[in-house]
Amino acid sequence: MGARPGAERFALPVEPNQRRYEALRCYFVESASAEQVAQRFEYTRATVETLVRDYRAGRLELFASSRPGPRSEPKKDSARTLILTLRREGRSLAQIARALTAAGTPLGRTAIWEVVRDEGLGRLPVEVEVAAASPLTVAAPKTQRLRPGDWPQAGSVASEHAGLFLLLPELLDLDVPALVTAGGYPGTQQLTALNSLLSILALKLYERRRRSHVYDVVHDRALGVFCGLSVLPKRSHLSGYSYRTTRAHNQALLEALVPQQKTLGLIDGDSFNLDFHAIMSFGEDKILEEHYVPSRSQRTRSVLTFFAQDAKHATLCYSNADIAKADQAHEIIRFCEFWQRSSSQQPRLLVFDSTLTTHAELAELDDQGIGFITLRRRGGTLMDQVAKLPEEAWSAVRLERPGKHRDVSVAEMTATIAKREFRQLAVKGLGRDQPTLLLTNQRDRSAKQLIERYAKRWAIENKLAAQIRAFHLNALASQVPLAVDLDTTLSVLCDSIYRTFALRLANGYQTVTPDTIFRHFIEGPGELQFTPDGVNVALRARAHTPVLLDAGYDKLAVKIPWWDGRQLSFSFPPA
Repeated sequence: MGARPGAERFALPVEPNQRRYEALRCYFVESASAEQVAQRFEYTRATVETLVRDYRAGRLELFASSRPGPRSEPKKDSARTLILTLRREGRSLAQIARALTAAGTPLGRTAIWEVVRDEGLGRLPVEVEVAAASPLTVAAPKTQRLRPGDWPQAGSVASEHAGLFLLLPELLDLDVPALVTAGGYPGTQQLTALNSLLSILALKLYERRRRSHVYDVVHDRALGVFCGLSVLPKRSHLSGYSYRTTRAHNQALLEALVPQQKTLGLIDGDSFNLDFHAIMSFGEDKILEEHYVPSRSQRTRSVLTFFAQDAKHATLCYSNADIAKADQAHEIIRFCEFWQRSSSQQPRLLVFDSTLTTHAELAELDDQGIGFITLRRRGGTLMDQVAKLPEEAWSAVRLERPGKHRDVSVAEMTATIAKREFRQLAVKGLGRDQPTLLLTNQRDRSAKQLIERYAKRWAIENKLAAQIRAFHLNALASQVPLAVDLDTTLSVLCDSIYRTFALRLANGYQTVTPDTIFRHFIEGPGELQFTPDGVNVALRARAHTPVLLDAGYDKLAVKIPWWDGRQLSFSFPPA
C-alpha cells in the first residue's frame, strides 16, 4: 500500500523538534542503528548518540506544554498546610491572611480562597468575616506646635528628607513669614497660618504629588521640625485648610512677593510672558467648565490657570486659578492691575498667544499705553491677503537665536482692529507651512527685535513644563478652583525658592530646572542633631556635595523665626 499524500512531512521532517522525535522513534521503535538513523535524517552518528543519551537522562524536551506559565504554584504550595489547618479550625480568610503574614508566607485573600475551594471547604458566613479583626496599623502621632519647652536639648533624628532643610535659608531670604502675614491667611487653635502653609509648602518643595501623600511621610519628625511642629499635620487638616483660603489671601501674598523677588534679583519687572494652562480633571464633577487641554488635544472638564513670567529671568511672578470661562479674556487686564498695585507701575511689554485675549482687550491695553506682542489667527481671508503680497514686499532677516530657522522673510502690514491701527508682521521660514502673523503696538522696535522677543515667550511653556514635572501642577488639587488657586500660588513661591537656591549655588545651576536641583541636592538623607541653641543638619556626602561646600553651606548659620530663634547649621560628615 502506497503512502498517503502528506506522508513526506513525517518521513522527511523539517521542524527541528519533529526531526529529533522521528529520529528517536526510528531508533527506539524500529530498532535502527545509530548509523542508519544518521543517514536517514541527515545527522552525524555522534549527534544521534547525543540525542539518545539526553533523552534517556530526561534532559530533552521535544513537546511544548499545552498549559503556558509555571507548572507549580510555590507560594500556595508552601502555605497550603497552614491554610487548611486554620480553615478547619474555623478561622476566617482575614484571620488566615494575618497568620500567613506573621509566618512569613503572605498570600492575598483570593489566593487563600482558591486553596480552600480546591480542598472542598466553603466560606464562613459573611457576618463572621466582617467581625474579624482588621490588621494592626501604626497610629500617626498628633501634630502640635513646638513651643520653647518642647524643643529637644540633645539627641538626633535620622531622616530621609533632611536635604529639604537646605531650602530654609531661601525661605528667610524671601521672608515667607511676612508673606503669610501680608496674605492674612487664617490659623487654627492649634496651628498658626505659618505652620499650616509651611506644611503644604514642605510637601510641594519635596515634590509630593498630592497632599494625601502626607501619610507616606507623616512619621518623619524632621519634616515636622522644618515647620516648627512635632510632626506634619494629617491629610484632613491640609486638605481642609485649602478650602479656608480665598483668592484675596493668595493675591495679597503674591503682591507682597513681588518686592522680595526684585530685591533678590529674581525678576526685572519690565517685560512679561503670559499663558494659560488647563489642569485636567479625571473626576465626574459637572461643576467644572470645559477648556482645551493641549496634551489631550481636546476640550474637557478642567481648571483653567493663568501664569505670568518675568521675561529676563524666567521667574514666575503671578498666577490665578479662579477664572471663569466668560472672564478669561479679561485676565490680562487683571494682571496689569495686579502689577500696578505690587510695583506702582504698569508693565511695559506683554507677550502672549493669540488665544489669550480678544481684540477689545488689545485696544484697552493700547489705551493704557501697555505694549504687547501677540500672534494673530490665520484666517482664510487674511492668509489670502498675505499670499497676494508682491515679492518685493518681503525682506530677508537673520535671527540671533540657537537652532534652526534663523533665516526668515518678513513682510510688514497695517492691521485695523477695534478702530485702531496696529503693526502686523508676516514671517516665513519659521518651520510652519503658512506664514506666522505677529500683531503689536510696538512701533519703535525692528522686525528682527519683535520676532526674537516673541520667540522668548516659549520660555514660559518650558517653565510650565518644568513646574508640572517638579511641583505636579497637573495633579488637580481639588475640584474647586479656589482650592487649586492656593496650589498654583504656592507653586509660584516654590519657583522663587528654588531660583534663589540656584543663585546661591552658582556653578552653572542658575538656569537649571527645579527637578534637577531636587535630585542633586534636596532629595538626600541625613540626620538632625539637636543642641540647646539649635539644630545641625548633617547631610550624607554625595556627588554634588562639593557644590554646597563651595557655596559656603558648611559655614552657614541662620536663625529660624518659627523655631523660636534657634539656629540652623549644616555639616557634611564623610560617608
